[in-house]
Amino acid sequence: MWRQTLMREYRKAFTLTELLVVVAILALLLSILAPSLASARRQTRTVLCGTNLRQIGIGWHLYAEQEHDMAVAGRPGSLPGNNLYWVGNGWKYRPRWLASLGAAVEIYAFHKADNPPRTDGAHQPIDNALLICPEAAEWTSERNASYGYNYQFLGNARLRTGTADVFVHFPVRASTILGAGTVVVADSLGTAAHFPAAQRTDNHPDGSNEPTAWGNHAYLLDPPRLTPGSDRCDAGLRSGPDPRHDGRAVFAFADGHALAKPIENLGYRLNPDGTFVSQDPQLHNMQFSGTGRDDDPPSIDD
Repeated sequence: MWRQTLMREYRKAFTLTELLVVVAILALLLSILAPSLASARRQTRTVLCGTNLRQIGIGWHLYAEQEHDMAVAGRPGSLPGNNLYWVGNGWKYRPRWLASLGAAVEIYAFHKADNPPRTDGAHQPIDNALLICPEAAEWTSERNASYGYNYQFLGNARLRTGTADVFVHFPVRASTILGAGTVVVADSLGTAAHFPAAQRTDNHPDGSNEPTAWGNHAYLLDPPRLTPGSDRCDAGLRSGPDPRHDGRAVFAFADGHALAKPIENLGYRLNPDGTFVSQDPQLHNMQFSGTGRDDDPPSIDD
């Protein structure tokens, strides 16, 4: 008898209604905590991105030391010959800066470079997490990458208009660069910066070209202020930093530090539709020029 009474009391102690109340309370707590947890995860990715870029900045210095004070080029120009370069673990056709670093500092963009090496610039996906922003983890293309290089001031090895052997701005002596005030690498939006935000499309990790895509040709980063005679990231389209970290982009500087900042703090300005302004009195290149001055980007004309 006492056992039946105890069981009846036990059943009364946890009714369906009470269970539903507990579930509702848990759901409410989760709804309260979820934004905080999501914010914490975003902050963690920002910290990891900064760690990546600091290491890349150090790698930039080590590369210059290995290469007799020459800063890495954004990408070698197309010259007579096979245009193959050693990237530390294989040969690569006209390697982009993120692959070239491997020749000196063992930051390998690829587990293994193409073997035999391609001679047509074919796409190869990055498989080194150090070279991929954790906030853009799917951007694994060496071309449509998540990090862009300050190539215009630190190493533009494209050929000047009408020449066969004159580079736009290369080589650049790393020792002449103002360290604490010069951006080396940053979160990059690529040519999508040239288009309204509403027109931008998904990144192409296969390396294919779509100018409006997030991260298209993003391995190169244009400075804030351009001129009619200066280069552009790709085919007349400018690039810009990507404020993917809660409205900020992470920038690595030539002295090895990295900071997440609003892009306006670096001299950029946006139009109301999200396109990047290229020529305006408010724009400046003081943190890109390498001199601390608002210098024009080097001209592409001979």
